[in-house]
Amino acid sequence: MKIYTKTGDKGQTALYGGTRVSKASARVDSYGNIDELNSFIGISKSHITDEEVLKQLKKIQFDLFTVGSEAATPVDKLMLANGKSRLPLIISDTEIEELENWMDAFEEKLEPLQFFILPGGGKSATFLHAARTICRRAERSLVFLNESEEVRPELIKYLNRLSDYLFVLARYISKINSEPEEYWNPNER
Repeated sequence: MKIYTKTGDKGQTALYGGTRVSKASARVDSYGNIDELNSFIGISKSHITDEEVLKQLKKIQFDLFTVGSEAATPVDKLMLANGKSRLPLIISDTEIEELENWMDAFEEKLEPLQFFILPGGGKSATFLHAARTICRRAERSLVFLNESEEVRPELIKYLNRLSDYLFVLARYISKINSEPEEYWNPNER
């Protein structure tokens, strides 16, 4: 099987379910941002040594493929003619609660926030902060898509919670690597 099909040479692509759309569509933009986020989490992983964190990030990358596959599927194509789901997996409150539980465990080990944190805190934390901003863009693009085409609320909620997780994780990684956080304190200007 060849990786190139030439079917997108004129600026269109097929969504899951067969519908062809412009590569500039809100739906394609949204799952493209999710794909970029997944790749950036992969970059972050390459700078992290904590096995538990790596296990969590691997699960998140798996879940992002699930989010992306649903983002690539118009709502009217989610169900097959026989009544079964087109997608083998969907994001649910279970995955959202998992992120919350991981964040709670990290936050127990961190000092309370007193100021905004400047993105940084070492190489791995810096990549996680960048992943957080890409996650926010992916979330915004799903919200934008939802203004014209229905998106299940769990997808938006998952990305919202994931950006929080990435922020807390960046702080945690800075701490375990003994790399100081830098603060935005307007009183110190």
